[in-house]
Amino acid sequence: MDITPDSSTENDSPAGFGTRIRDFMQNYGRRILLGILAFLALPYALIILYALPFVHPVSTLMLSELFLLRGYDRQWVSFDNISPRLVRSVMMSEDGQFCAHGGVDWNQMRGVVEDALEGESTRGASTIPMQTAKNLFLWNGRSFLRKGLELPLALAADLVWSKKRTMELYLNVAEWGPGIYGIEAAAQHHFKVSAANLTQRQASLLAVALPNPITRVASKPGSGMRRLAGVVERRAQNSGDYITCLYD
Repeated sequence: MDITPDSSTENDSPAGFGTRIRDFMQNYGRRILLGILAFLALPYALIILYALPFVHPVSTLMLSELFLLRGYDRQWVSFDNISPRLVRSVMMSEDGQFCAHGGVDWNQMRGVVEDALEGESTRGASTIPMQTAKNLFLWNGRSFLRKGLELPLALAADLVWSKKRTMELYLNVAEWGPGIYGIEAAAQHHFKVSAANLTQRQASLLAVALPNPITRVASKPGSGMRRLAGVVERRAQNSGDYITCLYD
């Protein structure tokens, strides 16, 4: 008489079924975890790739434009073909300590945290590397999650990219109006000139438009925008000690 236990009966038992469910959930959970880790690691791999001068990356906003079938205008231009007036204006408007910090301006960041803890309204403390990382890998809008992802990306980017490459990437992915990305498209759209031929006033207007390029139109500035452009213009003209990492 064959008294070998029927394995099919054992596998069909509640205990066997529970074991299969548990194994499936463990494998599924492991795959999800690996997927999340790969997703988080991808930007760091792209940072290395984007250090190559012939790579012309697009921003997440540009990808969203394509996804929504709207398209966009962006014409890549090298750092050497961008007017120094524009570079100085953007730097003095957005990140005056760009050449001095390592991706994050910790003094500015500390002030923002202190203001937040005291219940005061906070000012912006995003550096150009932080904004570049946000444009290339993250999303718009304020949240602790995005800022938490943005900080290490900015530090890694500043470690891998030269200052010139960082500025080149930033100026080629920044938004300057609906569907207008990068300084060459912005210069052509707003002033009918190339990025290399921008005047100081045009450069200053483009720089002050960056924080909100939808409501701040460089080619149609209001009185407040013209006043800010005047401040940036004066700072840019006296920026010699601040831009040594970009121009010898």
